[in-house]
Amino acid sequence: MAARDAPTRDAIDACRAIVGLPLDLDKVSRVWRDAMRLPDVDRASSQGWFHGDLFAENLLVRDGRLGAILDFGGLGVGDPTIDLIVAWEVLDHPAREVFREAAEVDESSWLRARAWALSIAMVALPYYWRTMPDRCTSKLAVANAVLADAGPKH
Repeated sequence: MAARDAPTRDAIDACRAIVGLPLDLDKVSRVWRDAMRLPDVDRASSQGWFHGDLFAENLLVRDGRLGAILDFGGLGVGDPTIDLIVAWEVLDHPAREVFREAAEVDESSWLRARAWALSIAMVALPYYWRTMPDRCTSKLAVANAVLADAGPKH
């Protein structure tokens, strides 16, 4: 996550120039700062295969069930919590809780996954703002879901 800090902070700053952006950027900054205080990942126990691009646009659903996952261009080995971002990409809050329990995700991993979701959303917003409005709508929903999960204390 440390490698995501500067690009995420830069993206948050760039988002401040987007007029009318429906996102509380001060809260985004606070949630991101909290994420940077999470304990470091134990590299030995967190190495695993990850998809790296598990976004709604890379999931095919048929008859209400996941039928396929697309785009394995980001496939790698490392911290697989990045793939948990799908929880904020496609699920509402109650469904995220069911998903988390079923996946048996510990608190630190869940918060790291939430930080991944926030970072990816924030970096996408200024980059795609003028060229891919549908993607930005999706990433705004992700960022707002992360903020909602972060609760009022932020």
